[in-house]
Amino acid sequence: MRAALAPGVRLLRAVPRDSRYRGLTLVLTFLSYTSYHLSRKPISIVKSQLHLNCSALGTNPHNDSNSTTWCSWAPFDQDNYKELFGALDNAFLVAYAIGMFISGIFGERLPLRYYLSVGMLLSGIFTALFGFGYFWNIHVLWYYIIVQVCNGLAQTTGWPSVVACVGNWFGKGKRGLIMGIWNSHTSVGNILGSLIAGAWVSSEWGLSFIVPGVIIAVIGIVCFFFLVEHPEDVGCSPPQQHDASGEKDPEGVTSEDHSSTDPKELAEELEAISFLGALRIPGVVEFSLCLLFAKLVSYTFLYWLPLYIVNVAHFGAKEAGDLSTLFDVGGILGGIFAGLISDYTGGRATTCCVMLVVAAPMLFLYNHVGQNGIGTSIAMLIVCGALVNGPYALITTAVSADLGTHESLKGNARALSTVTAIIDGTGSVGAALGPLLAGLISPTGWNNVFYMLIAADVLACLLLARVVVKEVRAWYGCMARKRGFKQF
Repeated sequence: MRAALAPGVRLLRAVPRDSRYRGLTLVLTFLSYTSYHLSRKPISIVKSQLHLNCSALGTNPHNDSNSTTWCSWAPFDQDNYKELFGALDNAFLVAYAIGMFISGIFGERLPLRYYLSVGMLLSGIFTALFGFGYFWNIHVLWYYIIVQVCNGLAQTTGWPSVVACVGNWFGKGKRGLIMGIWNSHTSVGNILGSLIAGAWVSSEWGLSFIVPGVIIAVIGIVCFFFLVEHPEDVGCSPPQQHDASGEKDPEGVTSEDHSSTDPKELAEELEAISFLGALRIPGVVEFSLCLLFAKLVSYTFLYWLPLYIVNVAHFGAKEAGDLSTLFDVGGILGGIFAGLISDYTGGRATTCCVMLVVAAPMLFLYNHVGQNGIGTSIAMLIVCGALVNGPYALITTAVSADLGTHESLKGNARALSTVTAIIDGTGSVGAALGPLLAGLISPTGWNNVFYMLIAADVLACLLLARVVVKEVRAWYGCMARKRGFKQF
């Protein structure tokens, strides 16, 4: 007698074919970018171990010196260690920002699966090479700088590829919520990276880099074997990329009717969009510049928060790393909340602007009262993480996908990687500036660092003013039509 079909298989067969592949794409791209951020986080955790106050360990056992830095890792045992840490951060971030503008162009012209998989393998190699500096006893700054530059360039393959894949599979209707949940990979990666790096930071900090390097390389191999770039490749139907209501963007160019054309054939006929062509899409410039300042704030926290907690709250390196993960927990909640609200209201820019406005005073409060107790610190980190990372998450996911499938493209879907790369590349300029400025300003006091972050939040909000006005006018016009009034 043949046994009944396994319950799990019956459940899998009950799920529509399109849904199965969409779920597979979400899971693989989620794991991919989780591993990218997992491999970026260790440097912020290890910083406090590279430069230690050794007075608690006694005198130098080698020469009886009373130096307080004899147990630090050269060349970061110097008084200018903060500037050296800033140089490490910027070696990665400047290379990432420059490479991102080029990466999107390659992403439109190369198979995304190959491009993503090779990029993840290279990222794993360069992440591990930083950690091998510990075991190879390397104490020259140029080695770590070169490894950071190479890693920054390799990691530019990630974001345009995963956003393009998800944008190819999911339409505009609930894109904000879906991508808000999906974008939690950034915070999940930061959290896992902090925990993994913290496990070895006080013993063998080289493993804090080698283990994440192995993880991202393995996931890259998995993506090579299982990732599907386009629904048409497996006989699935493509998603609806525009509003079903048929309303056109007042600034968009009227699109031609391609309803009778096969989507796969259409994608092959149209050429990949140029860099200048992508800049002409309404909203790309505004959201790119807004992300510059929003990412400046987010990456300053990413690279400097553990050290700030060590210096101000006087926790150990591992405890500070664990506590800093709460900022990323808030980031998960903020990304989901921003996506949900923007889907409901249709106002991506307005959602970002409101969160940025509220974030500014919350950053001020965290700096002044956030260390008054462990409970206060936990609550403030979660709230600040939600408000800082919410707009950042929304712009880099749903907004990028919306603009990459804008009506002015006349059905050309081969713009997602380029638009995503422009937006995230511009944001990465801010990501490079933030840690650099923090390294230069922090010797004058942490208060000044937070004033810089607050100013950046305000500027990010102002840069979206024109798009916010446009959304408000659209809401007013919609309400007027519903009430039977003529819009003036």
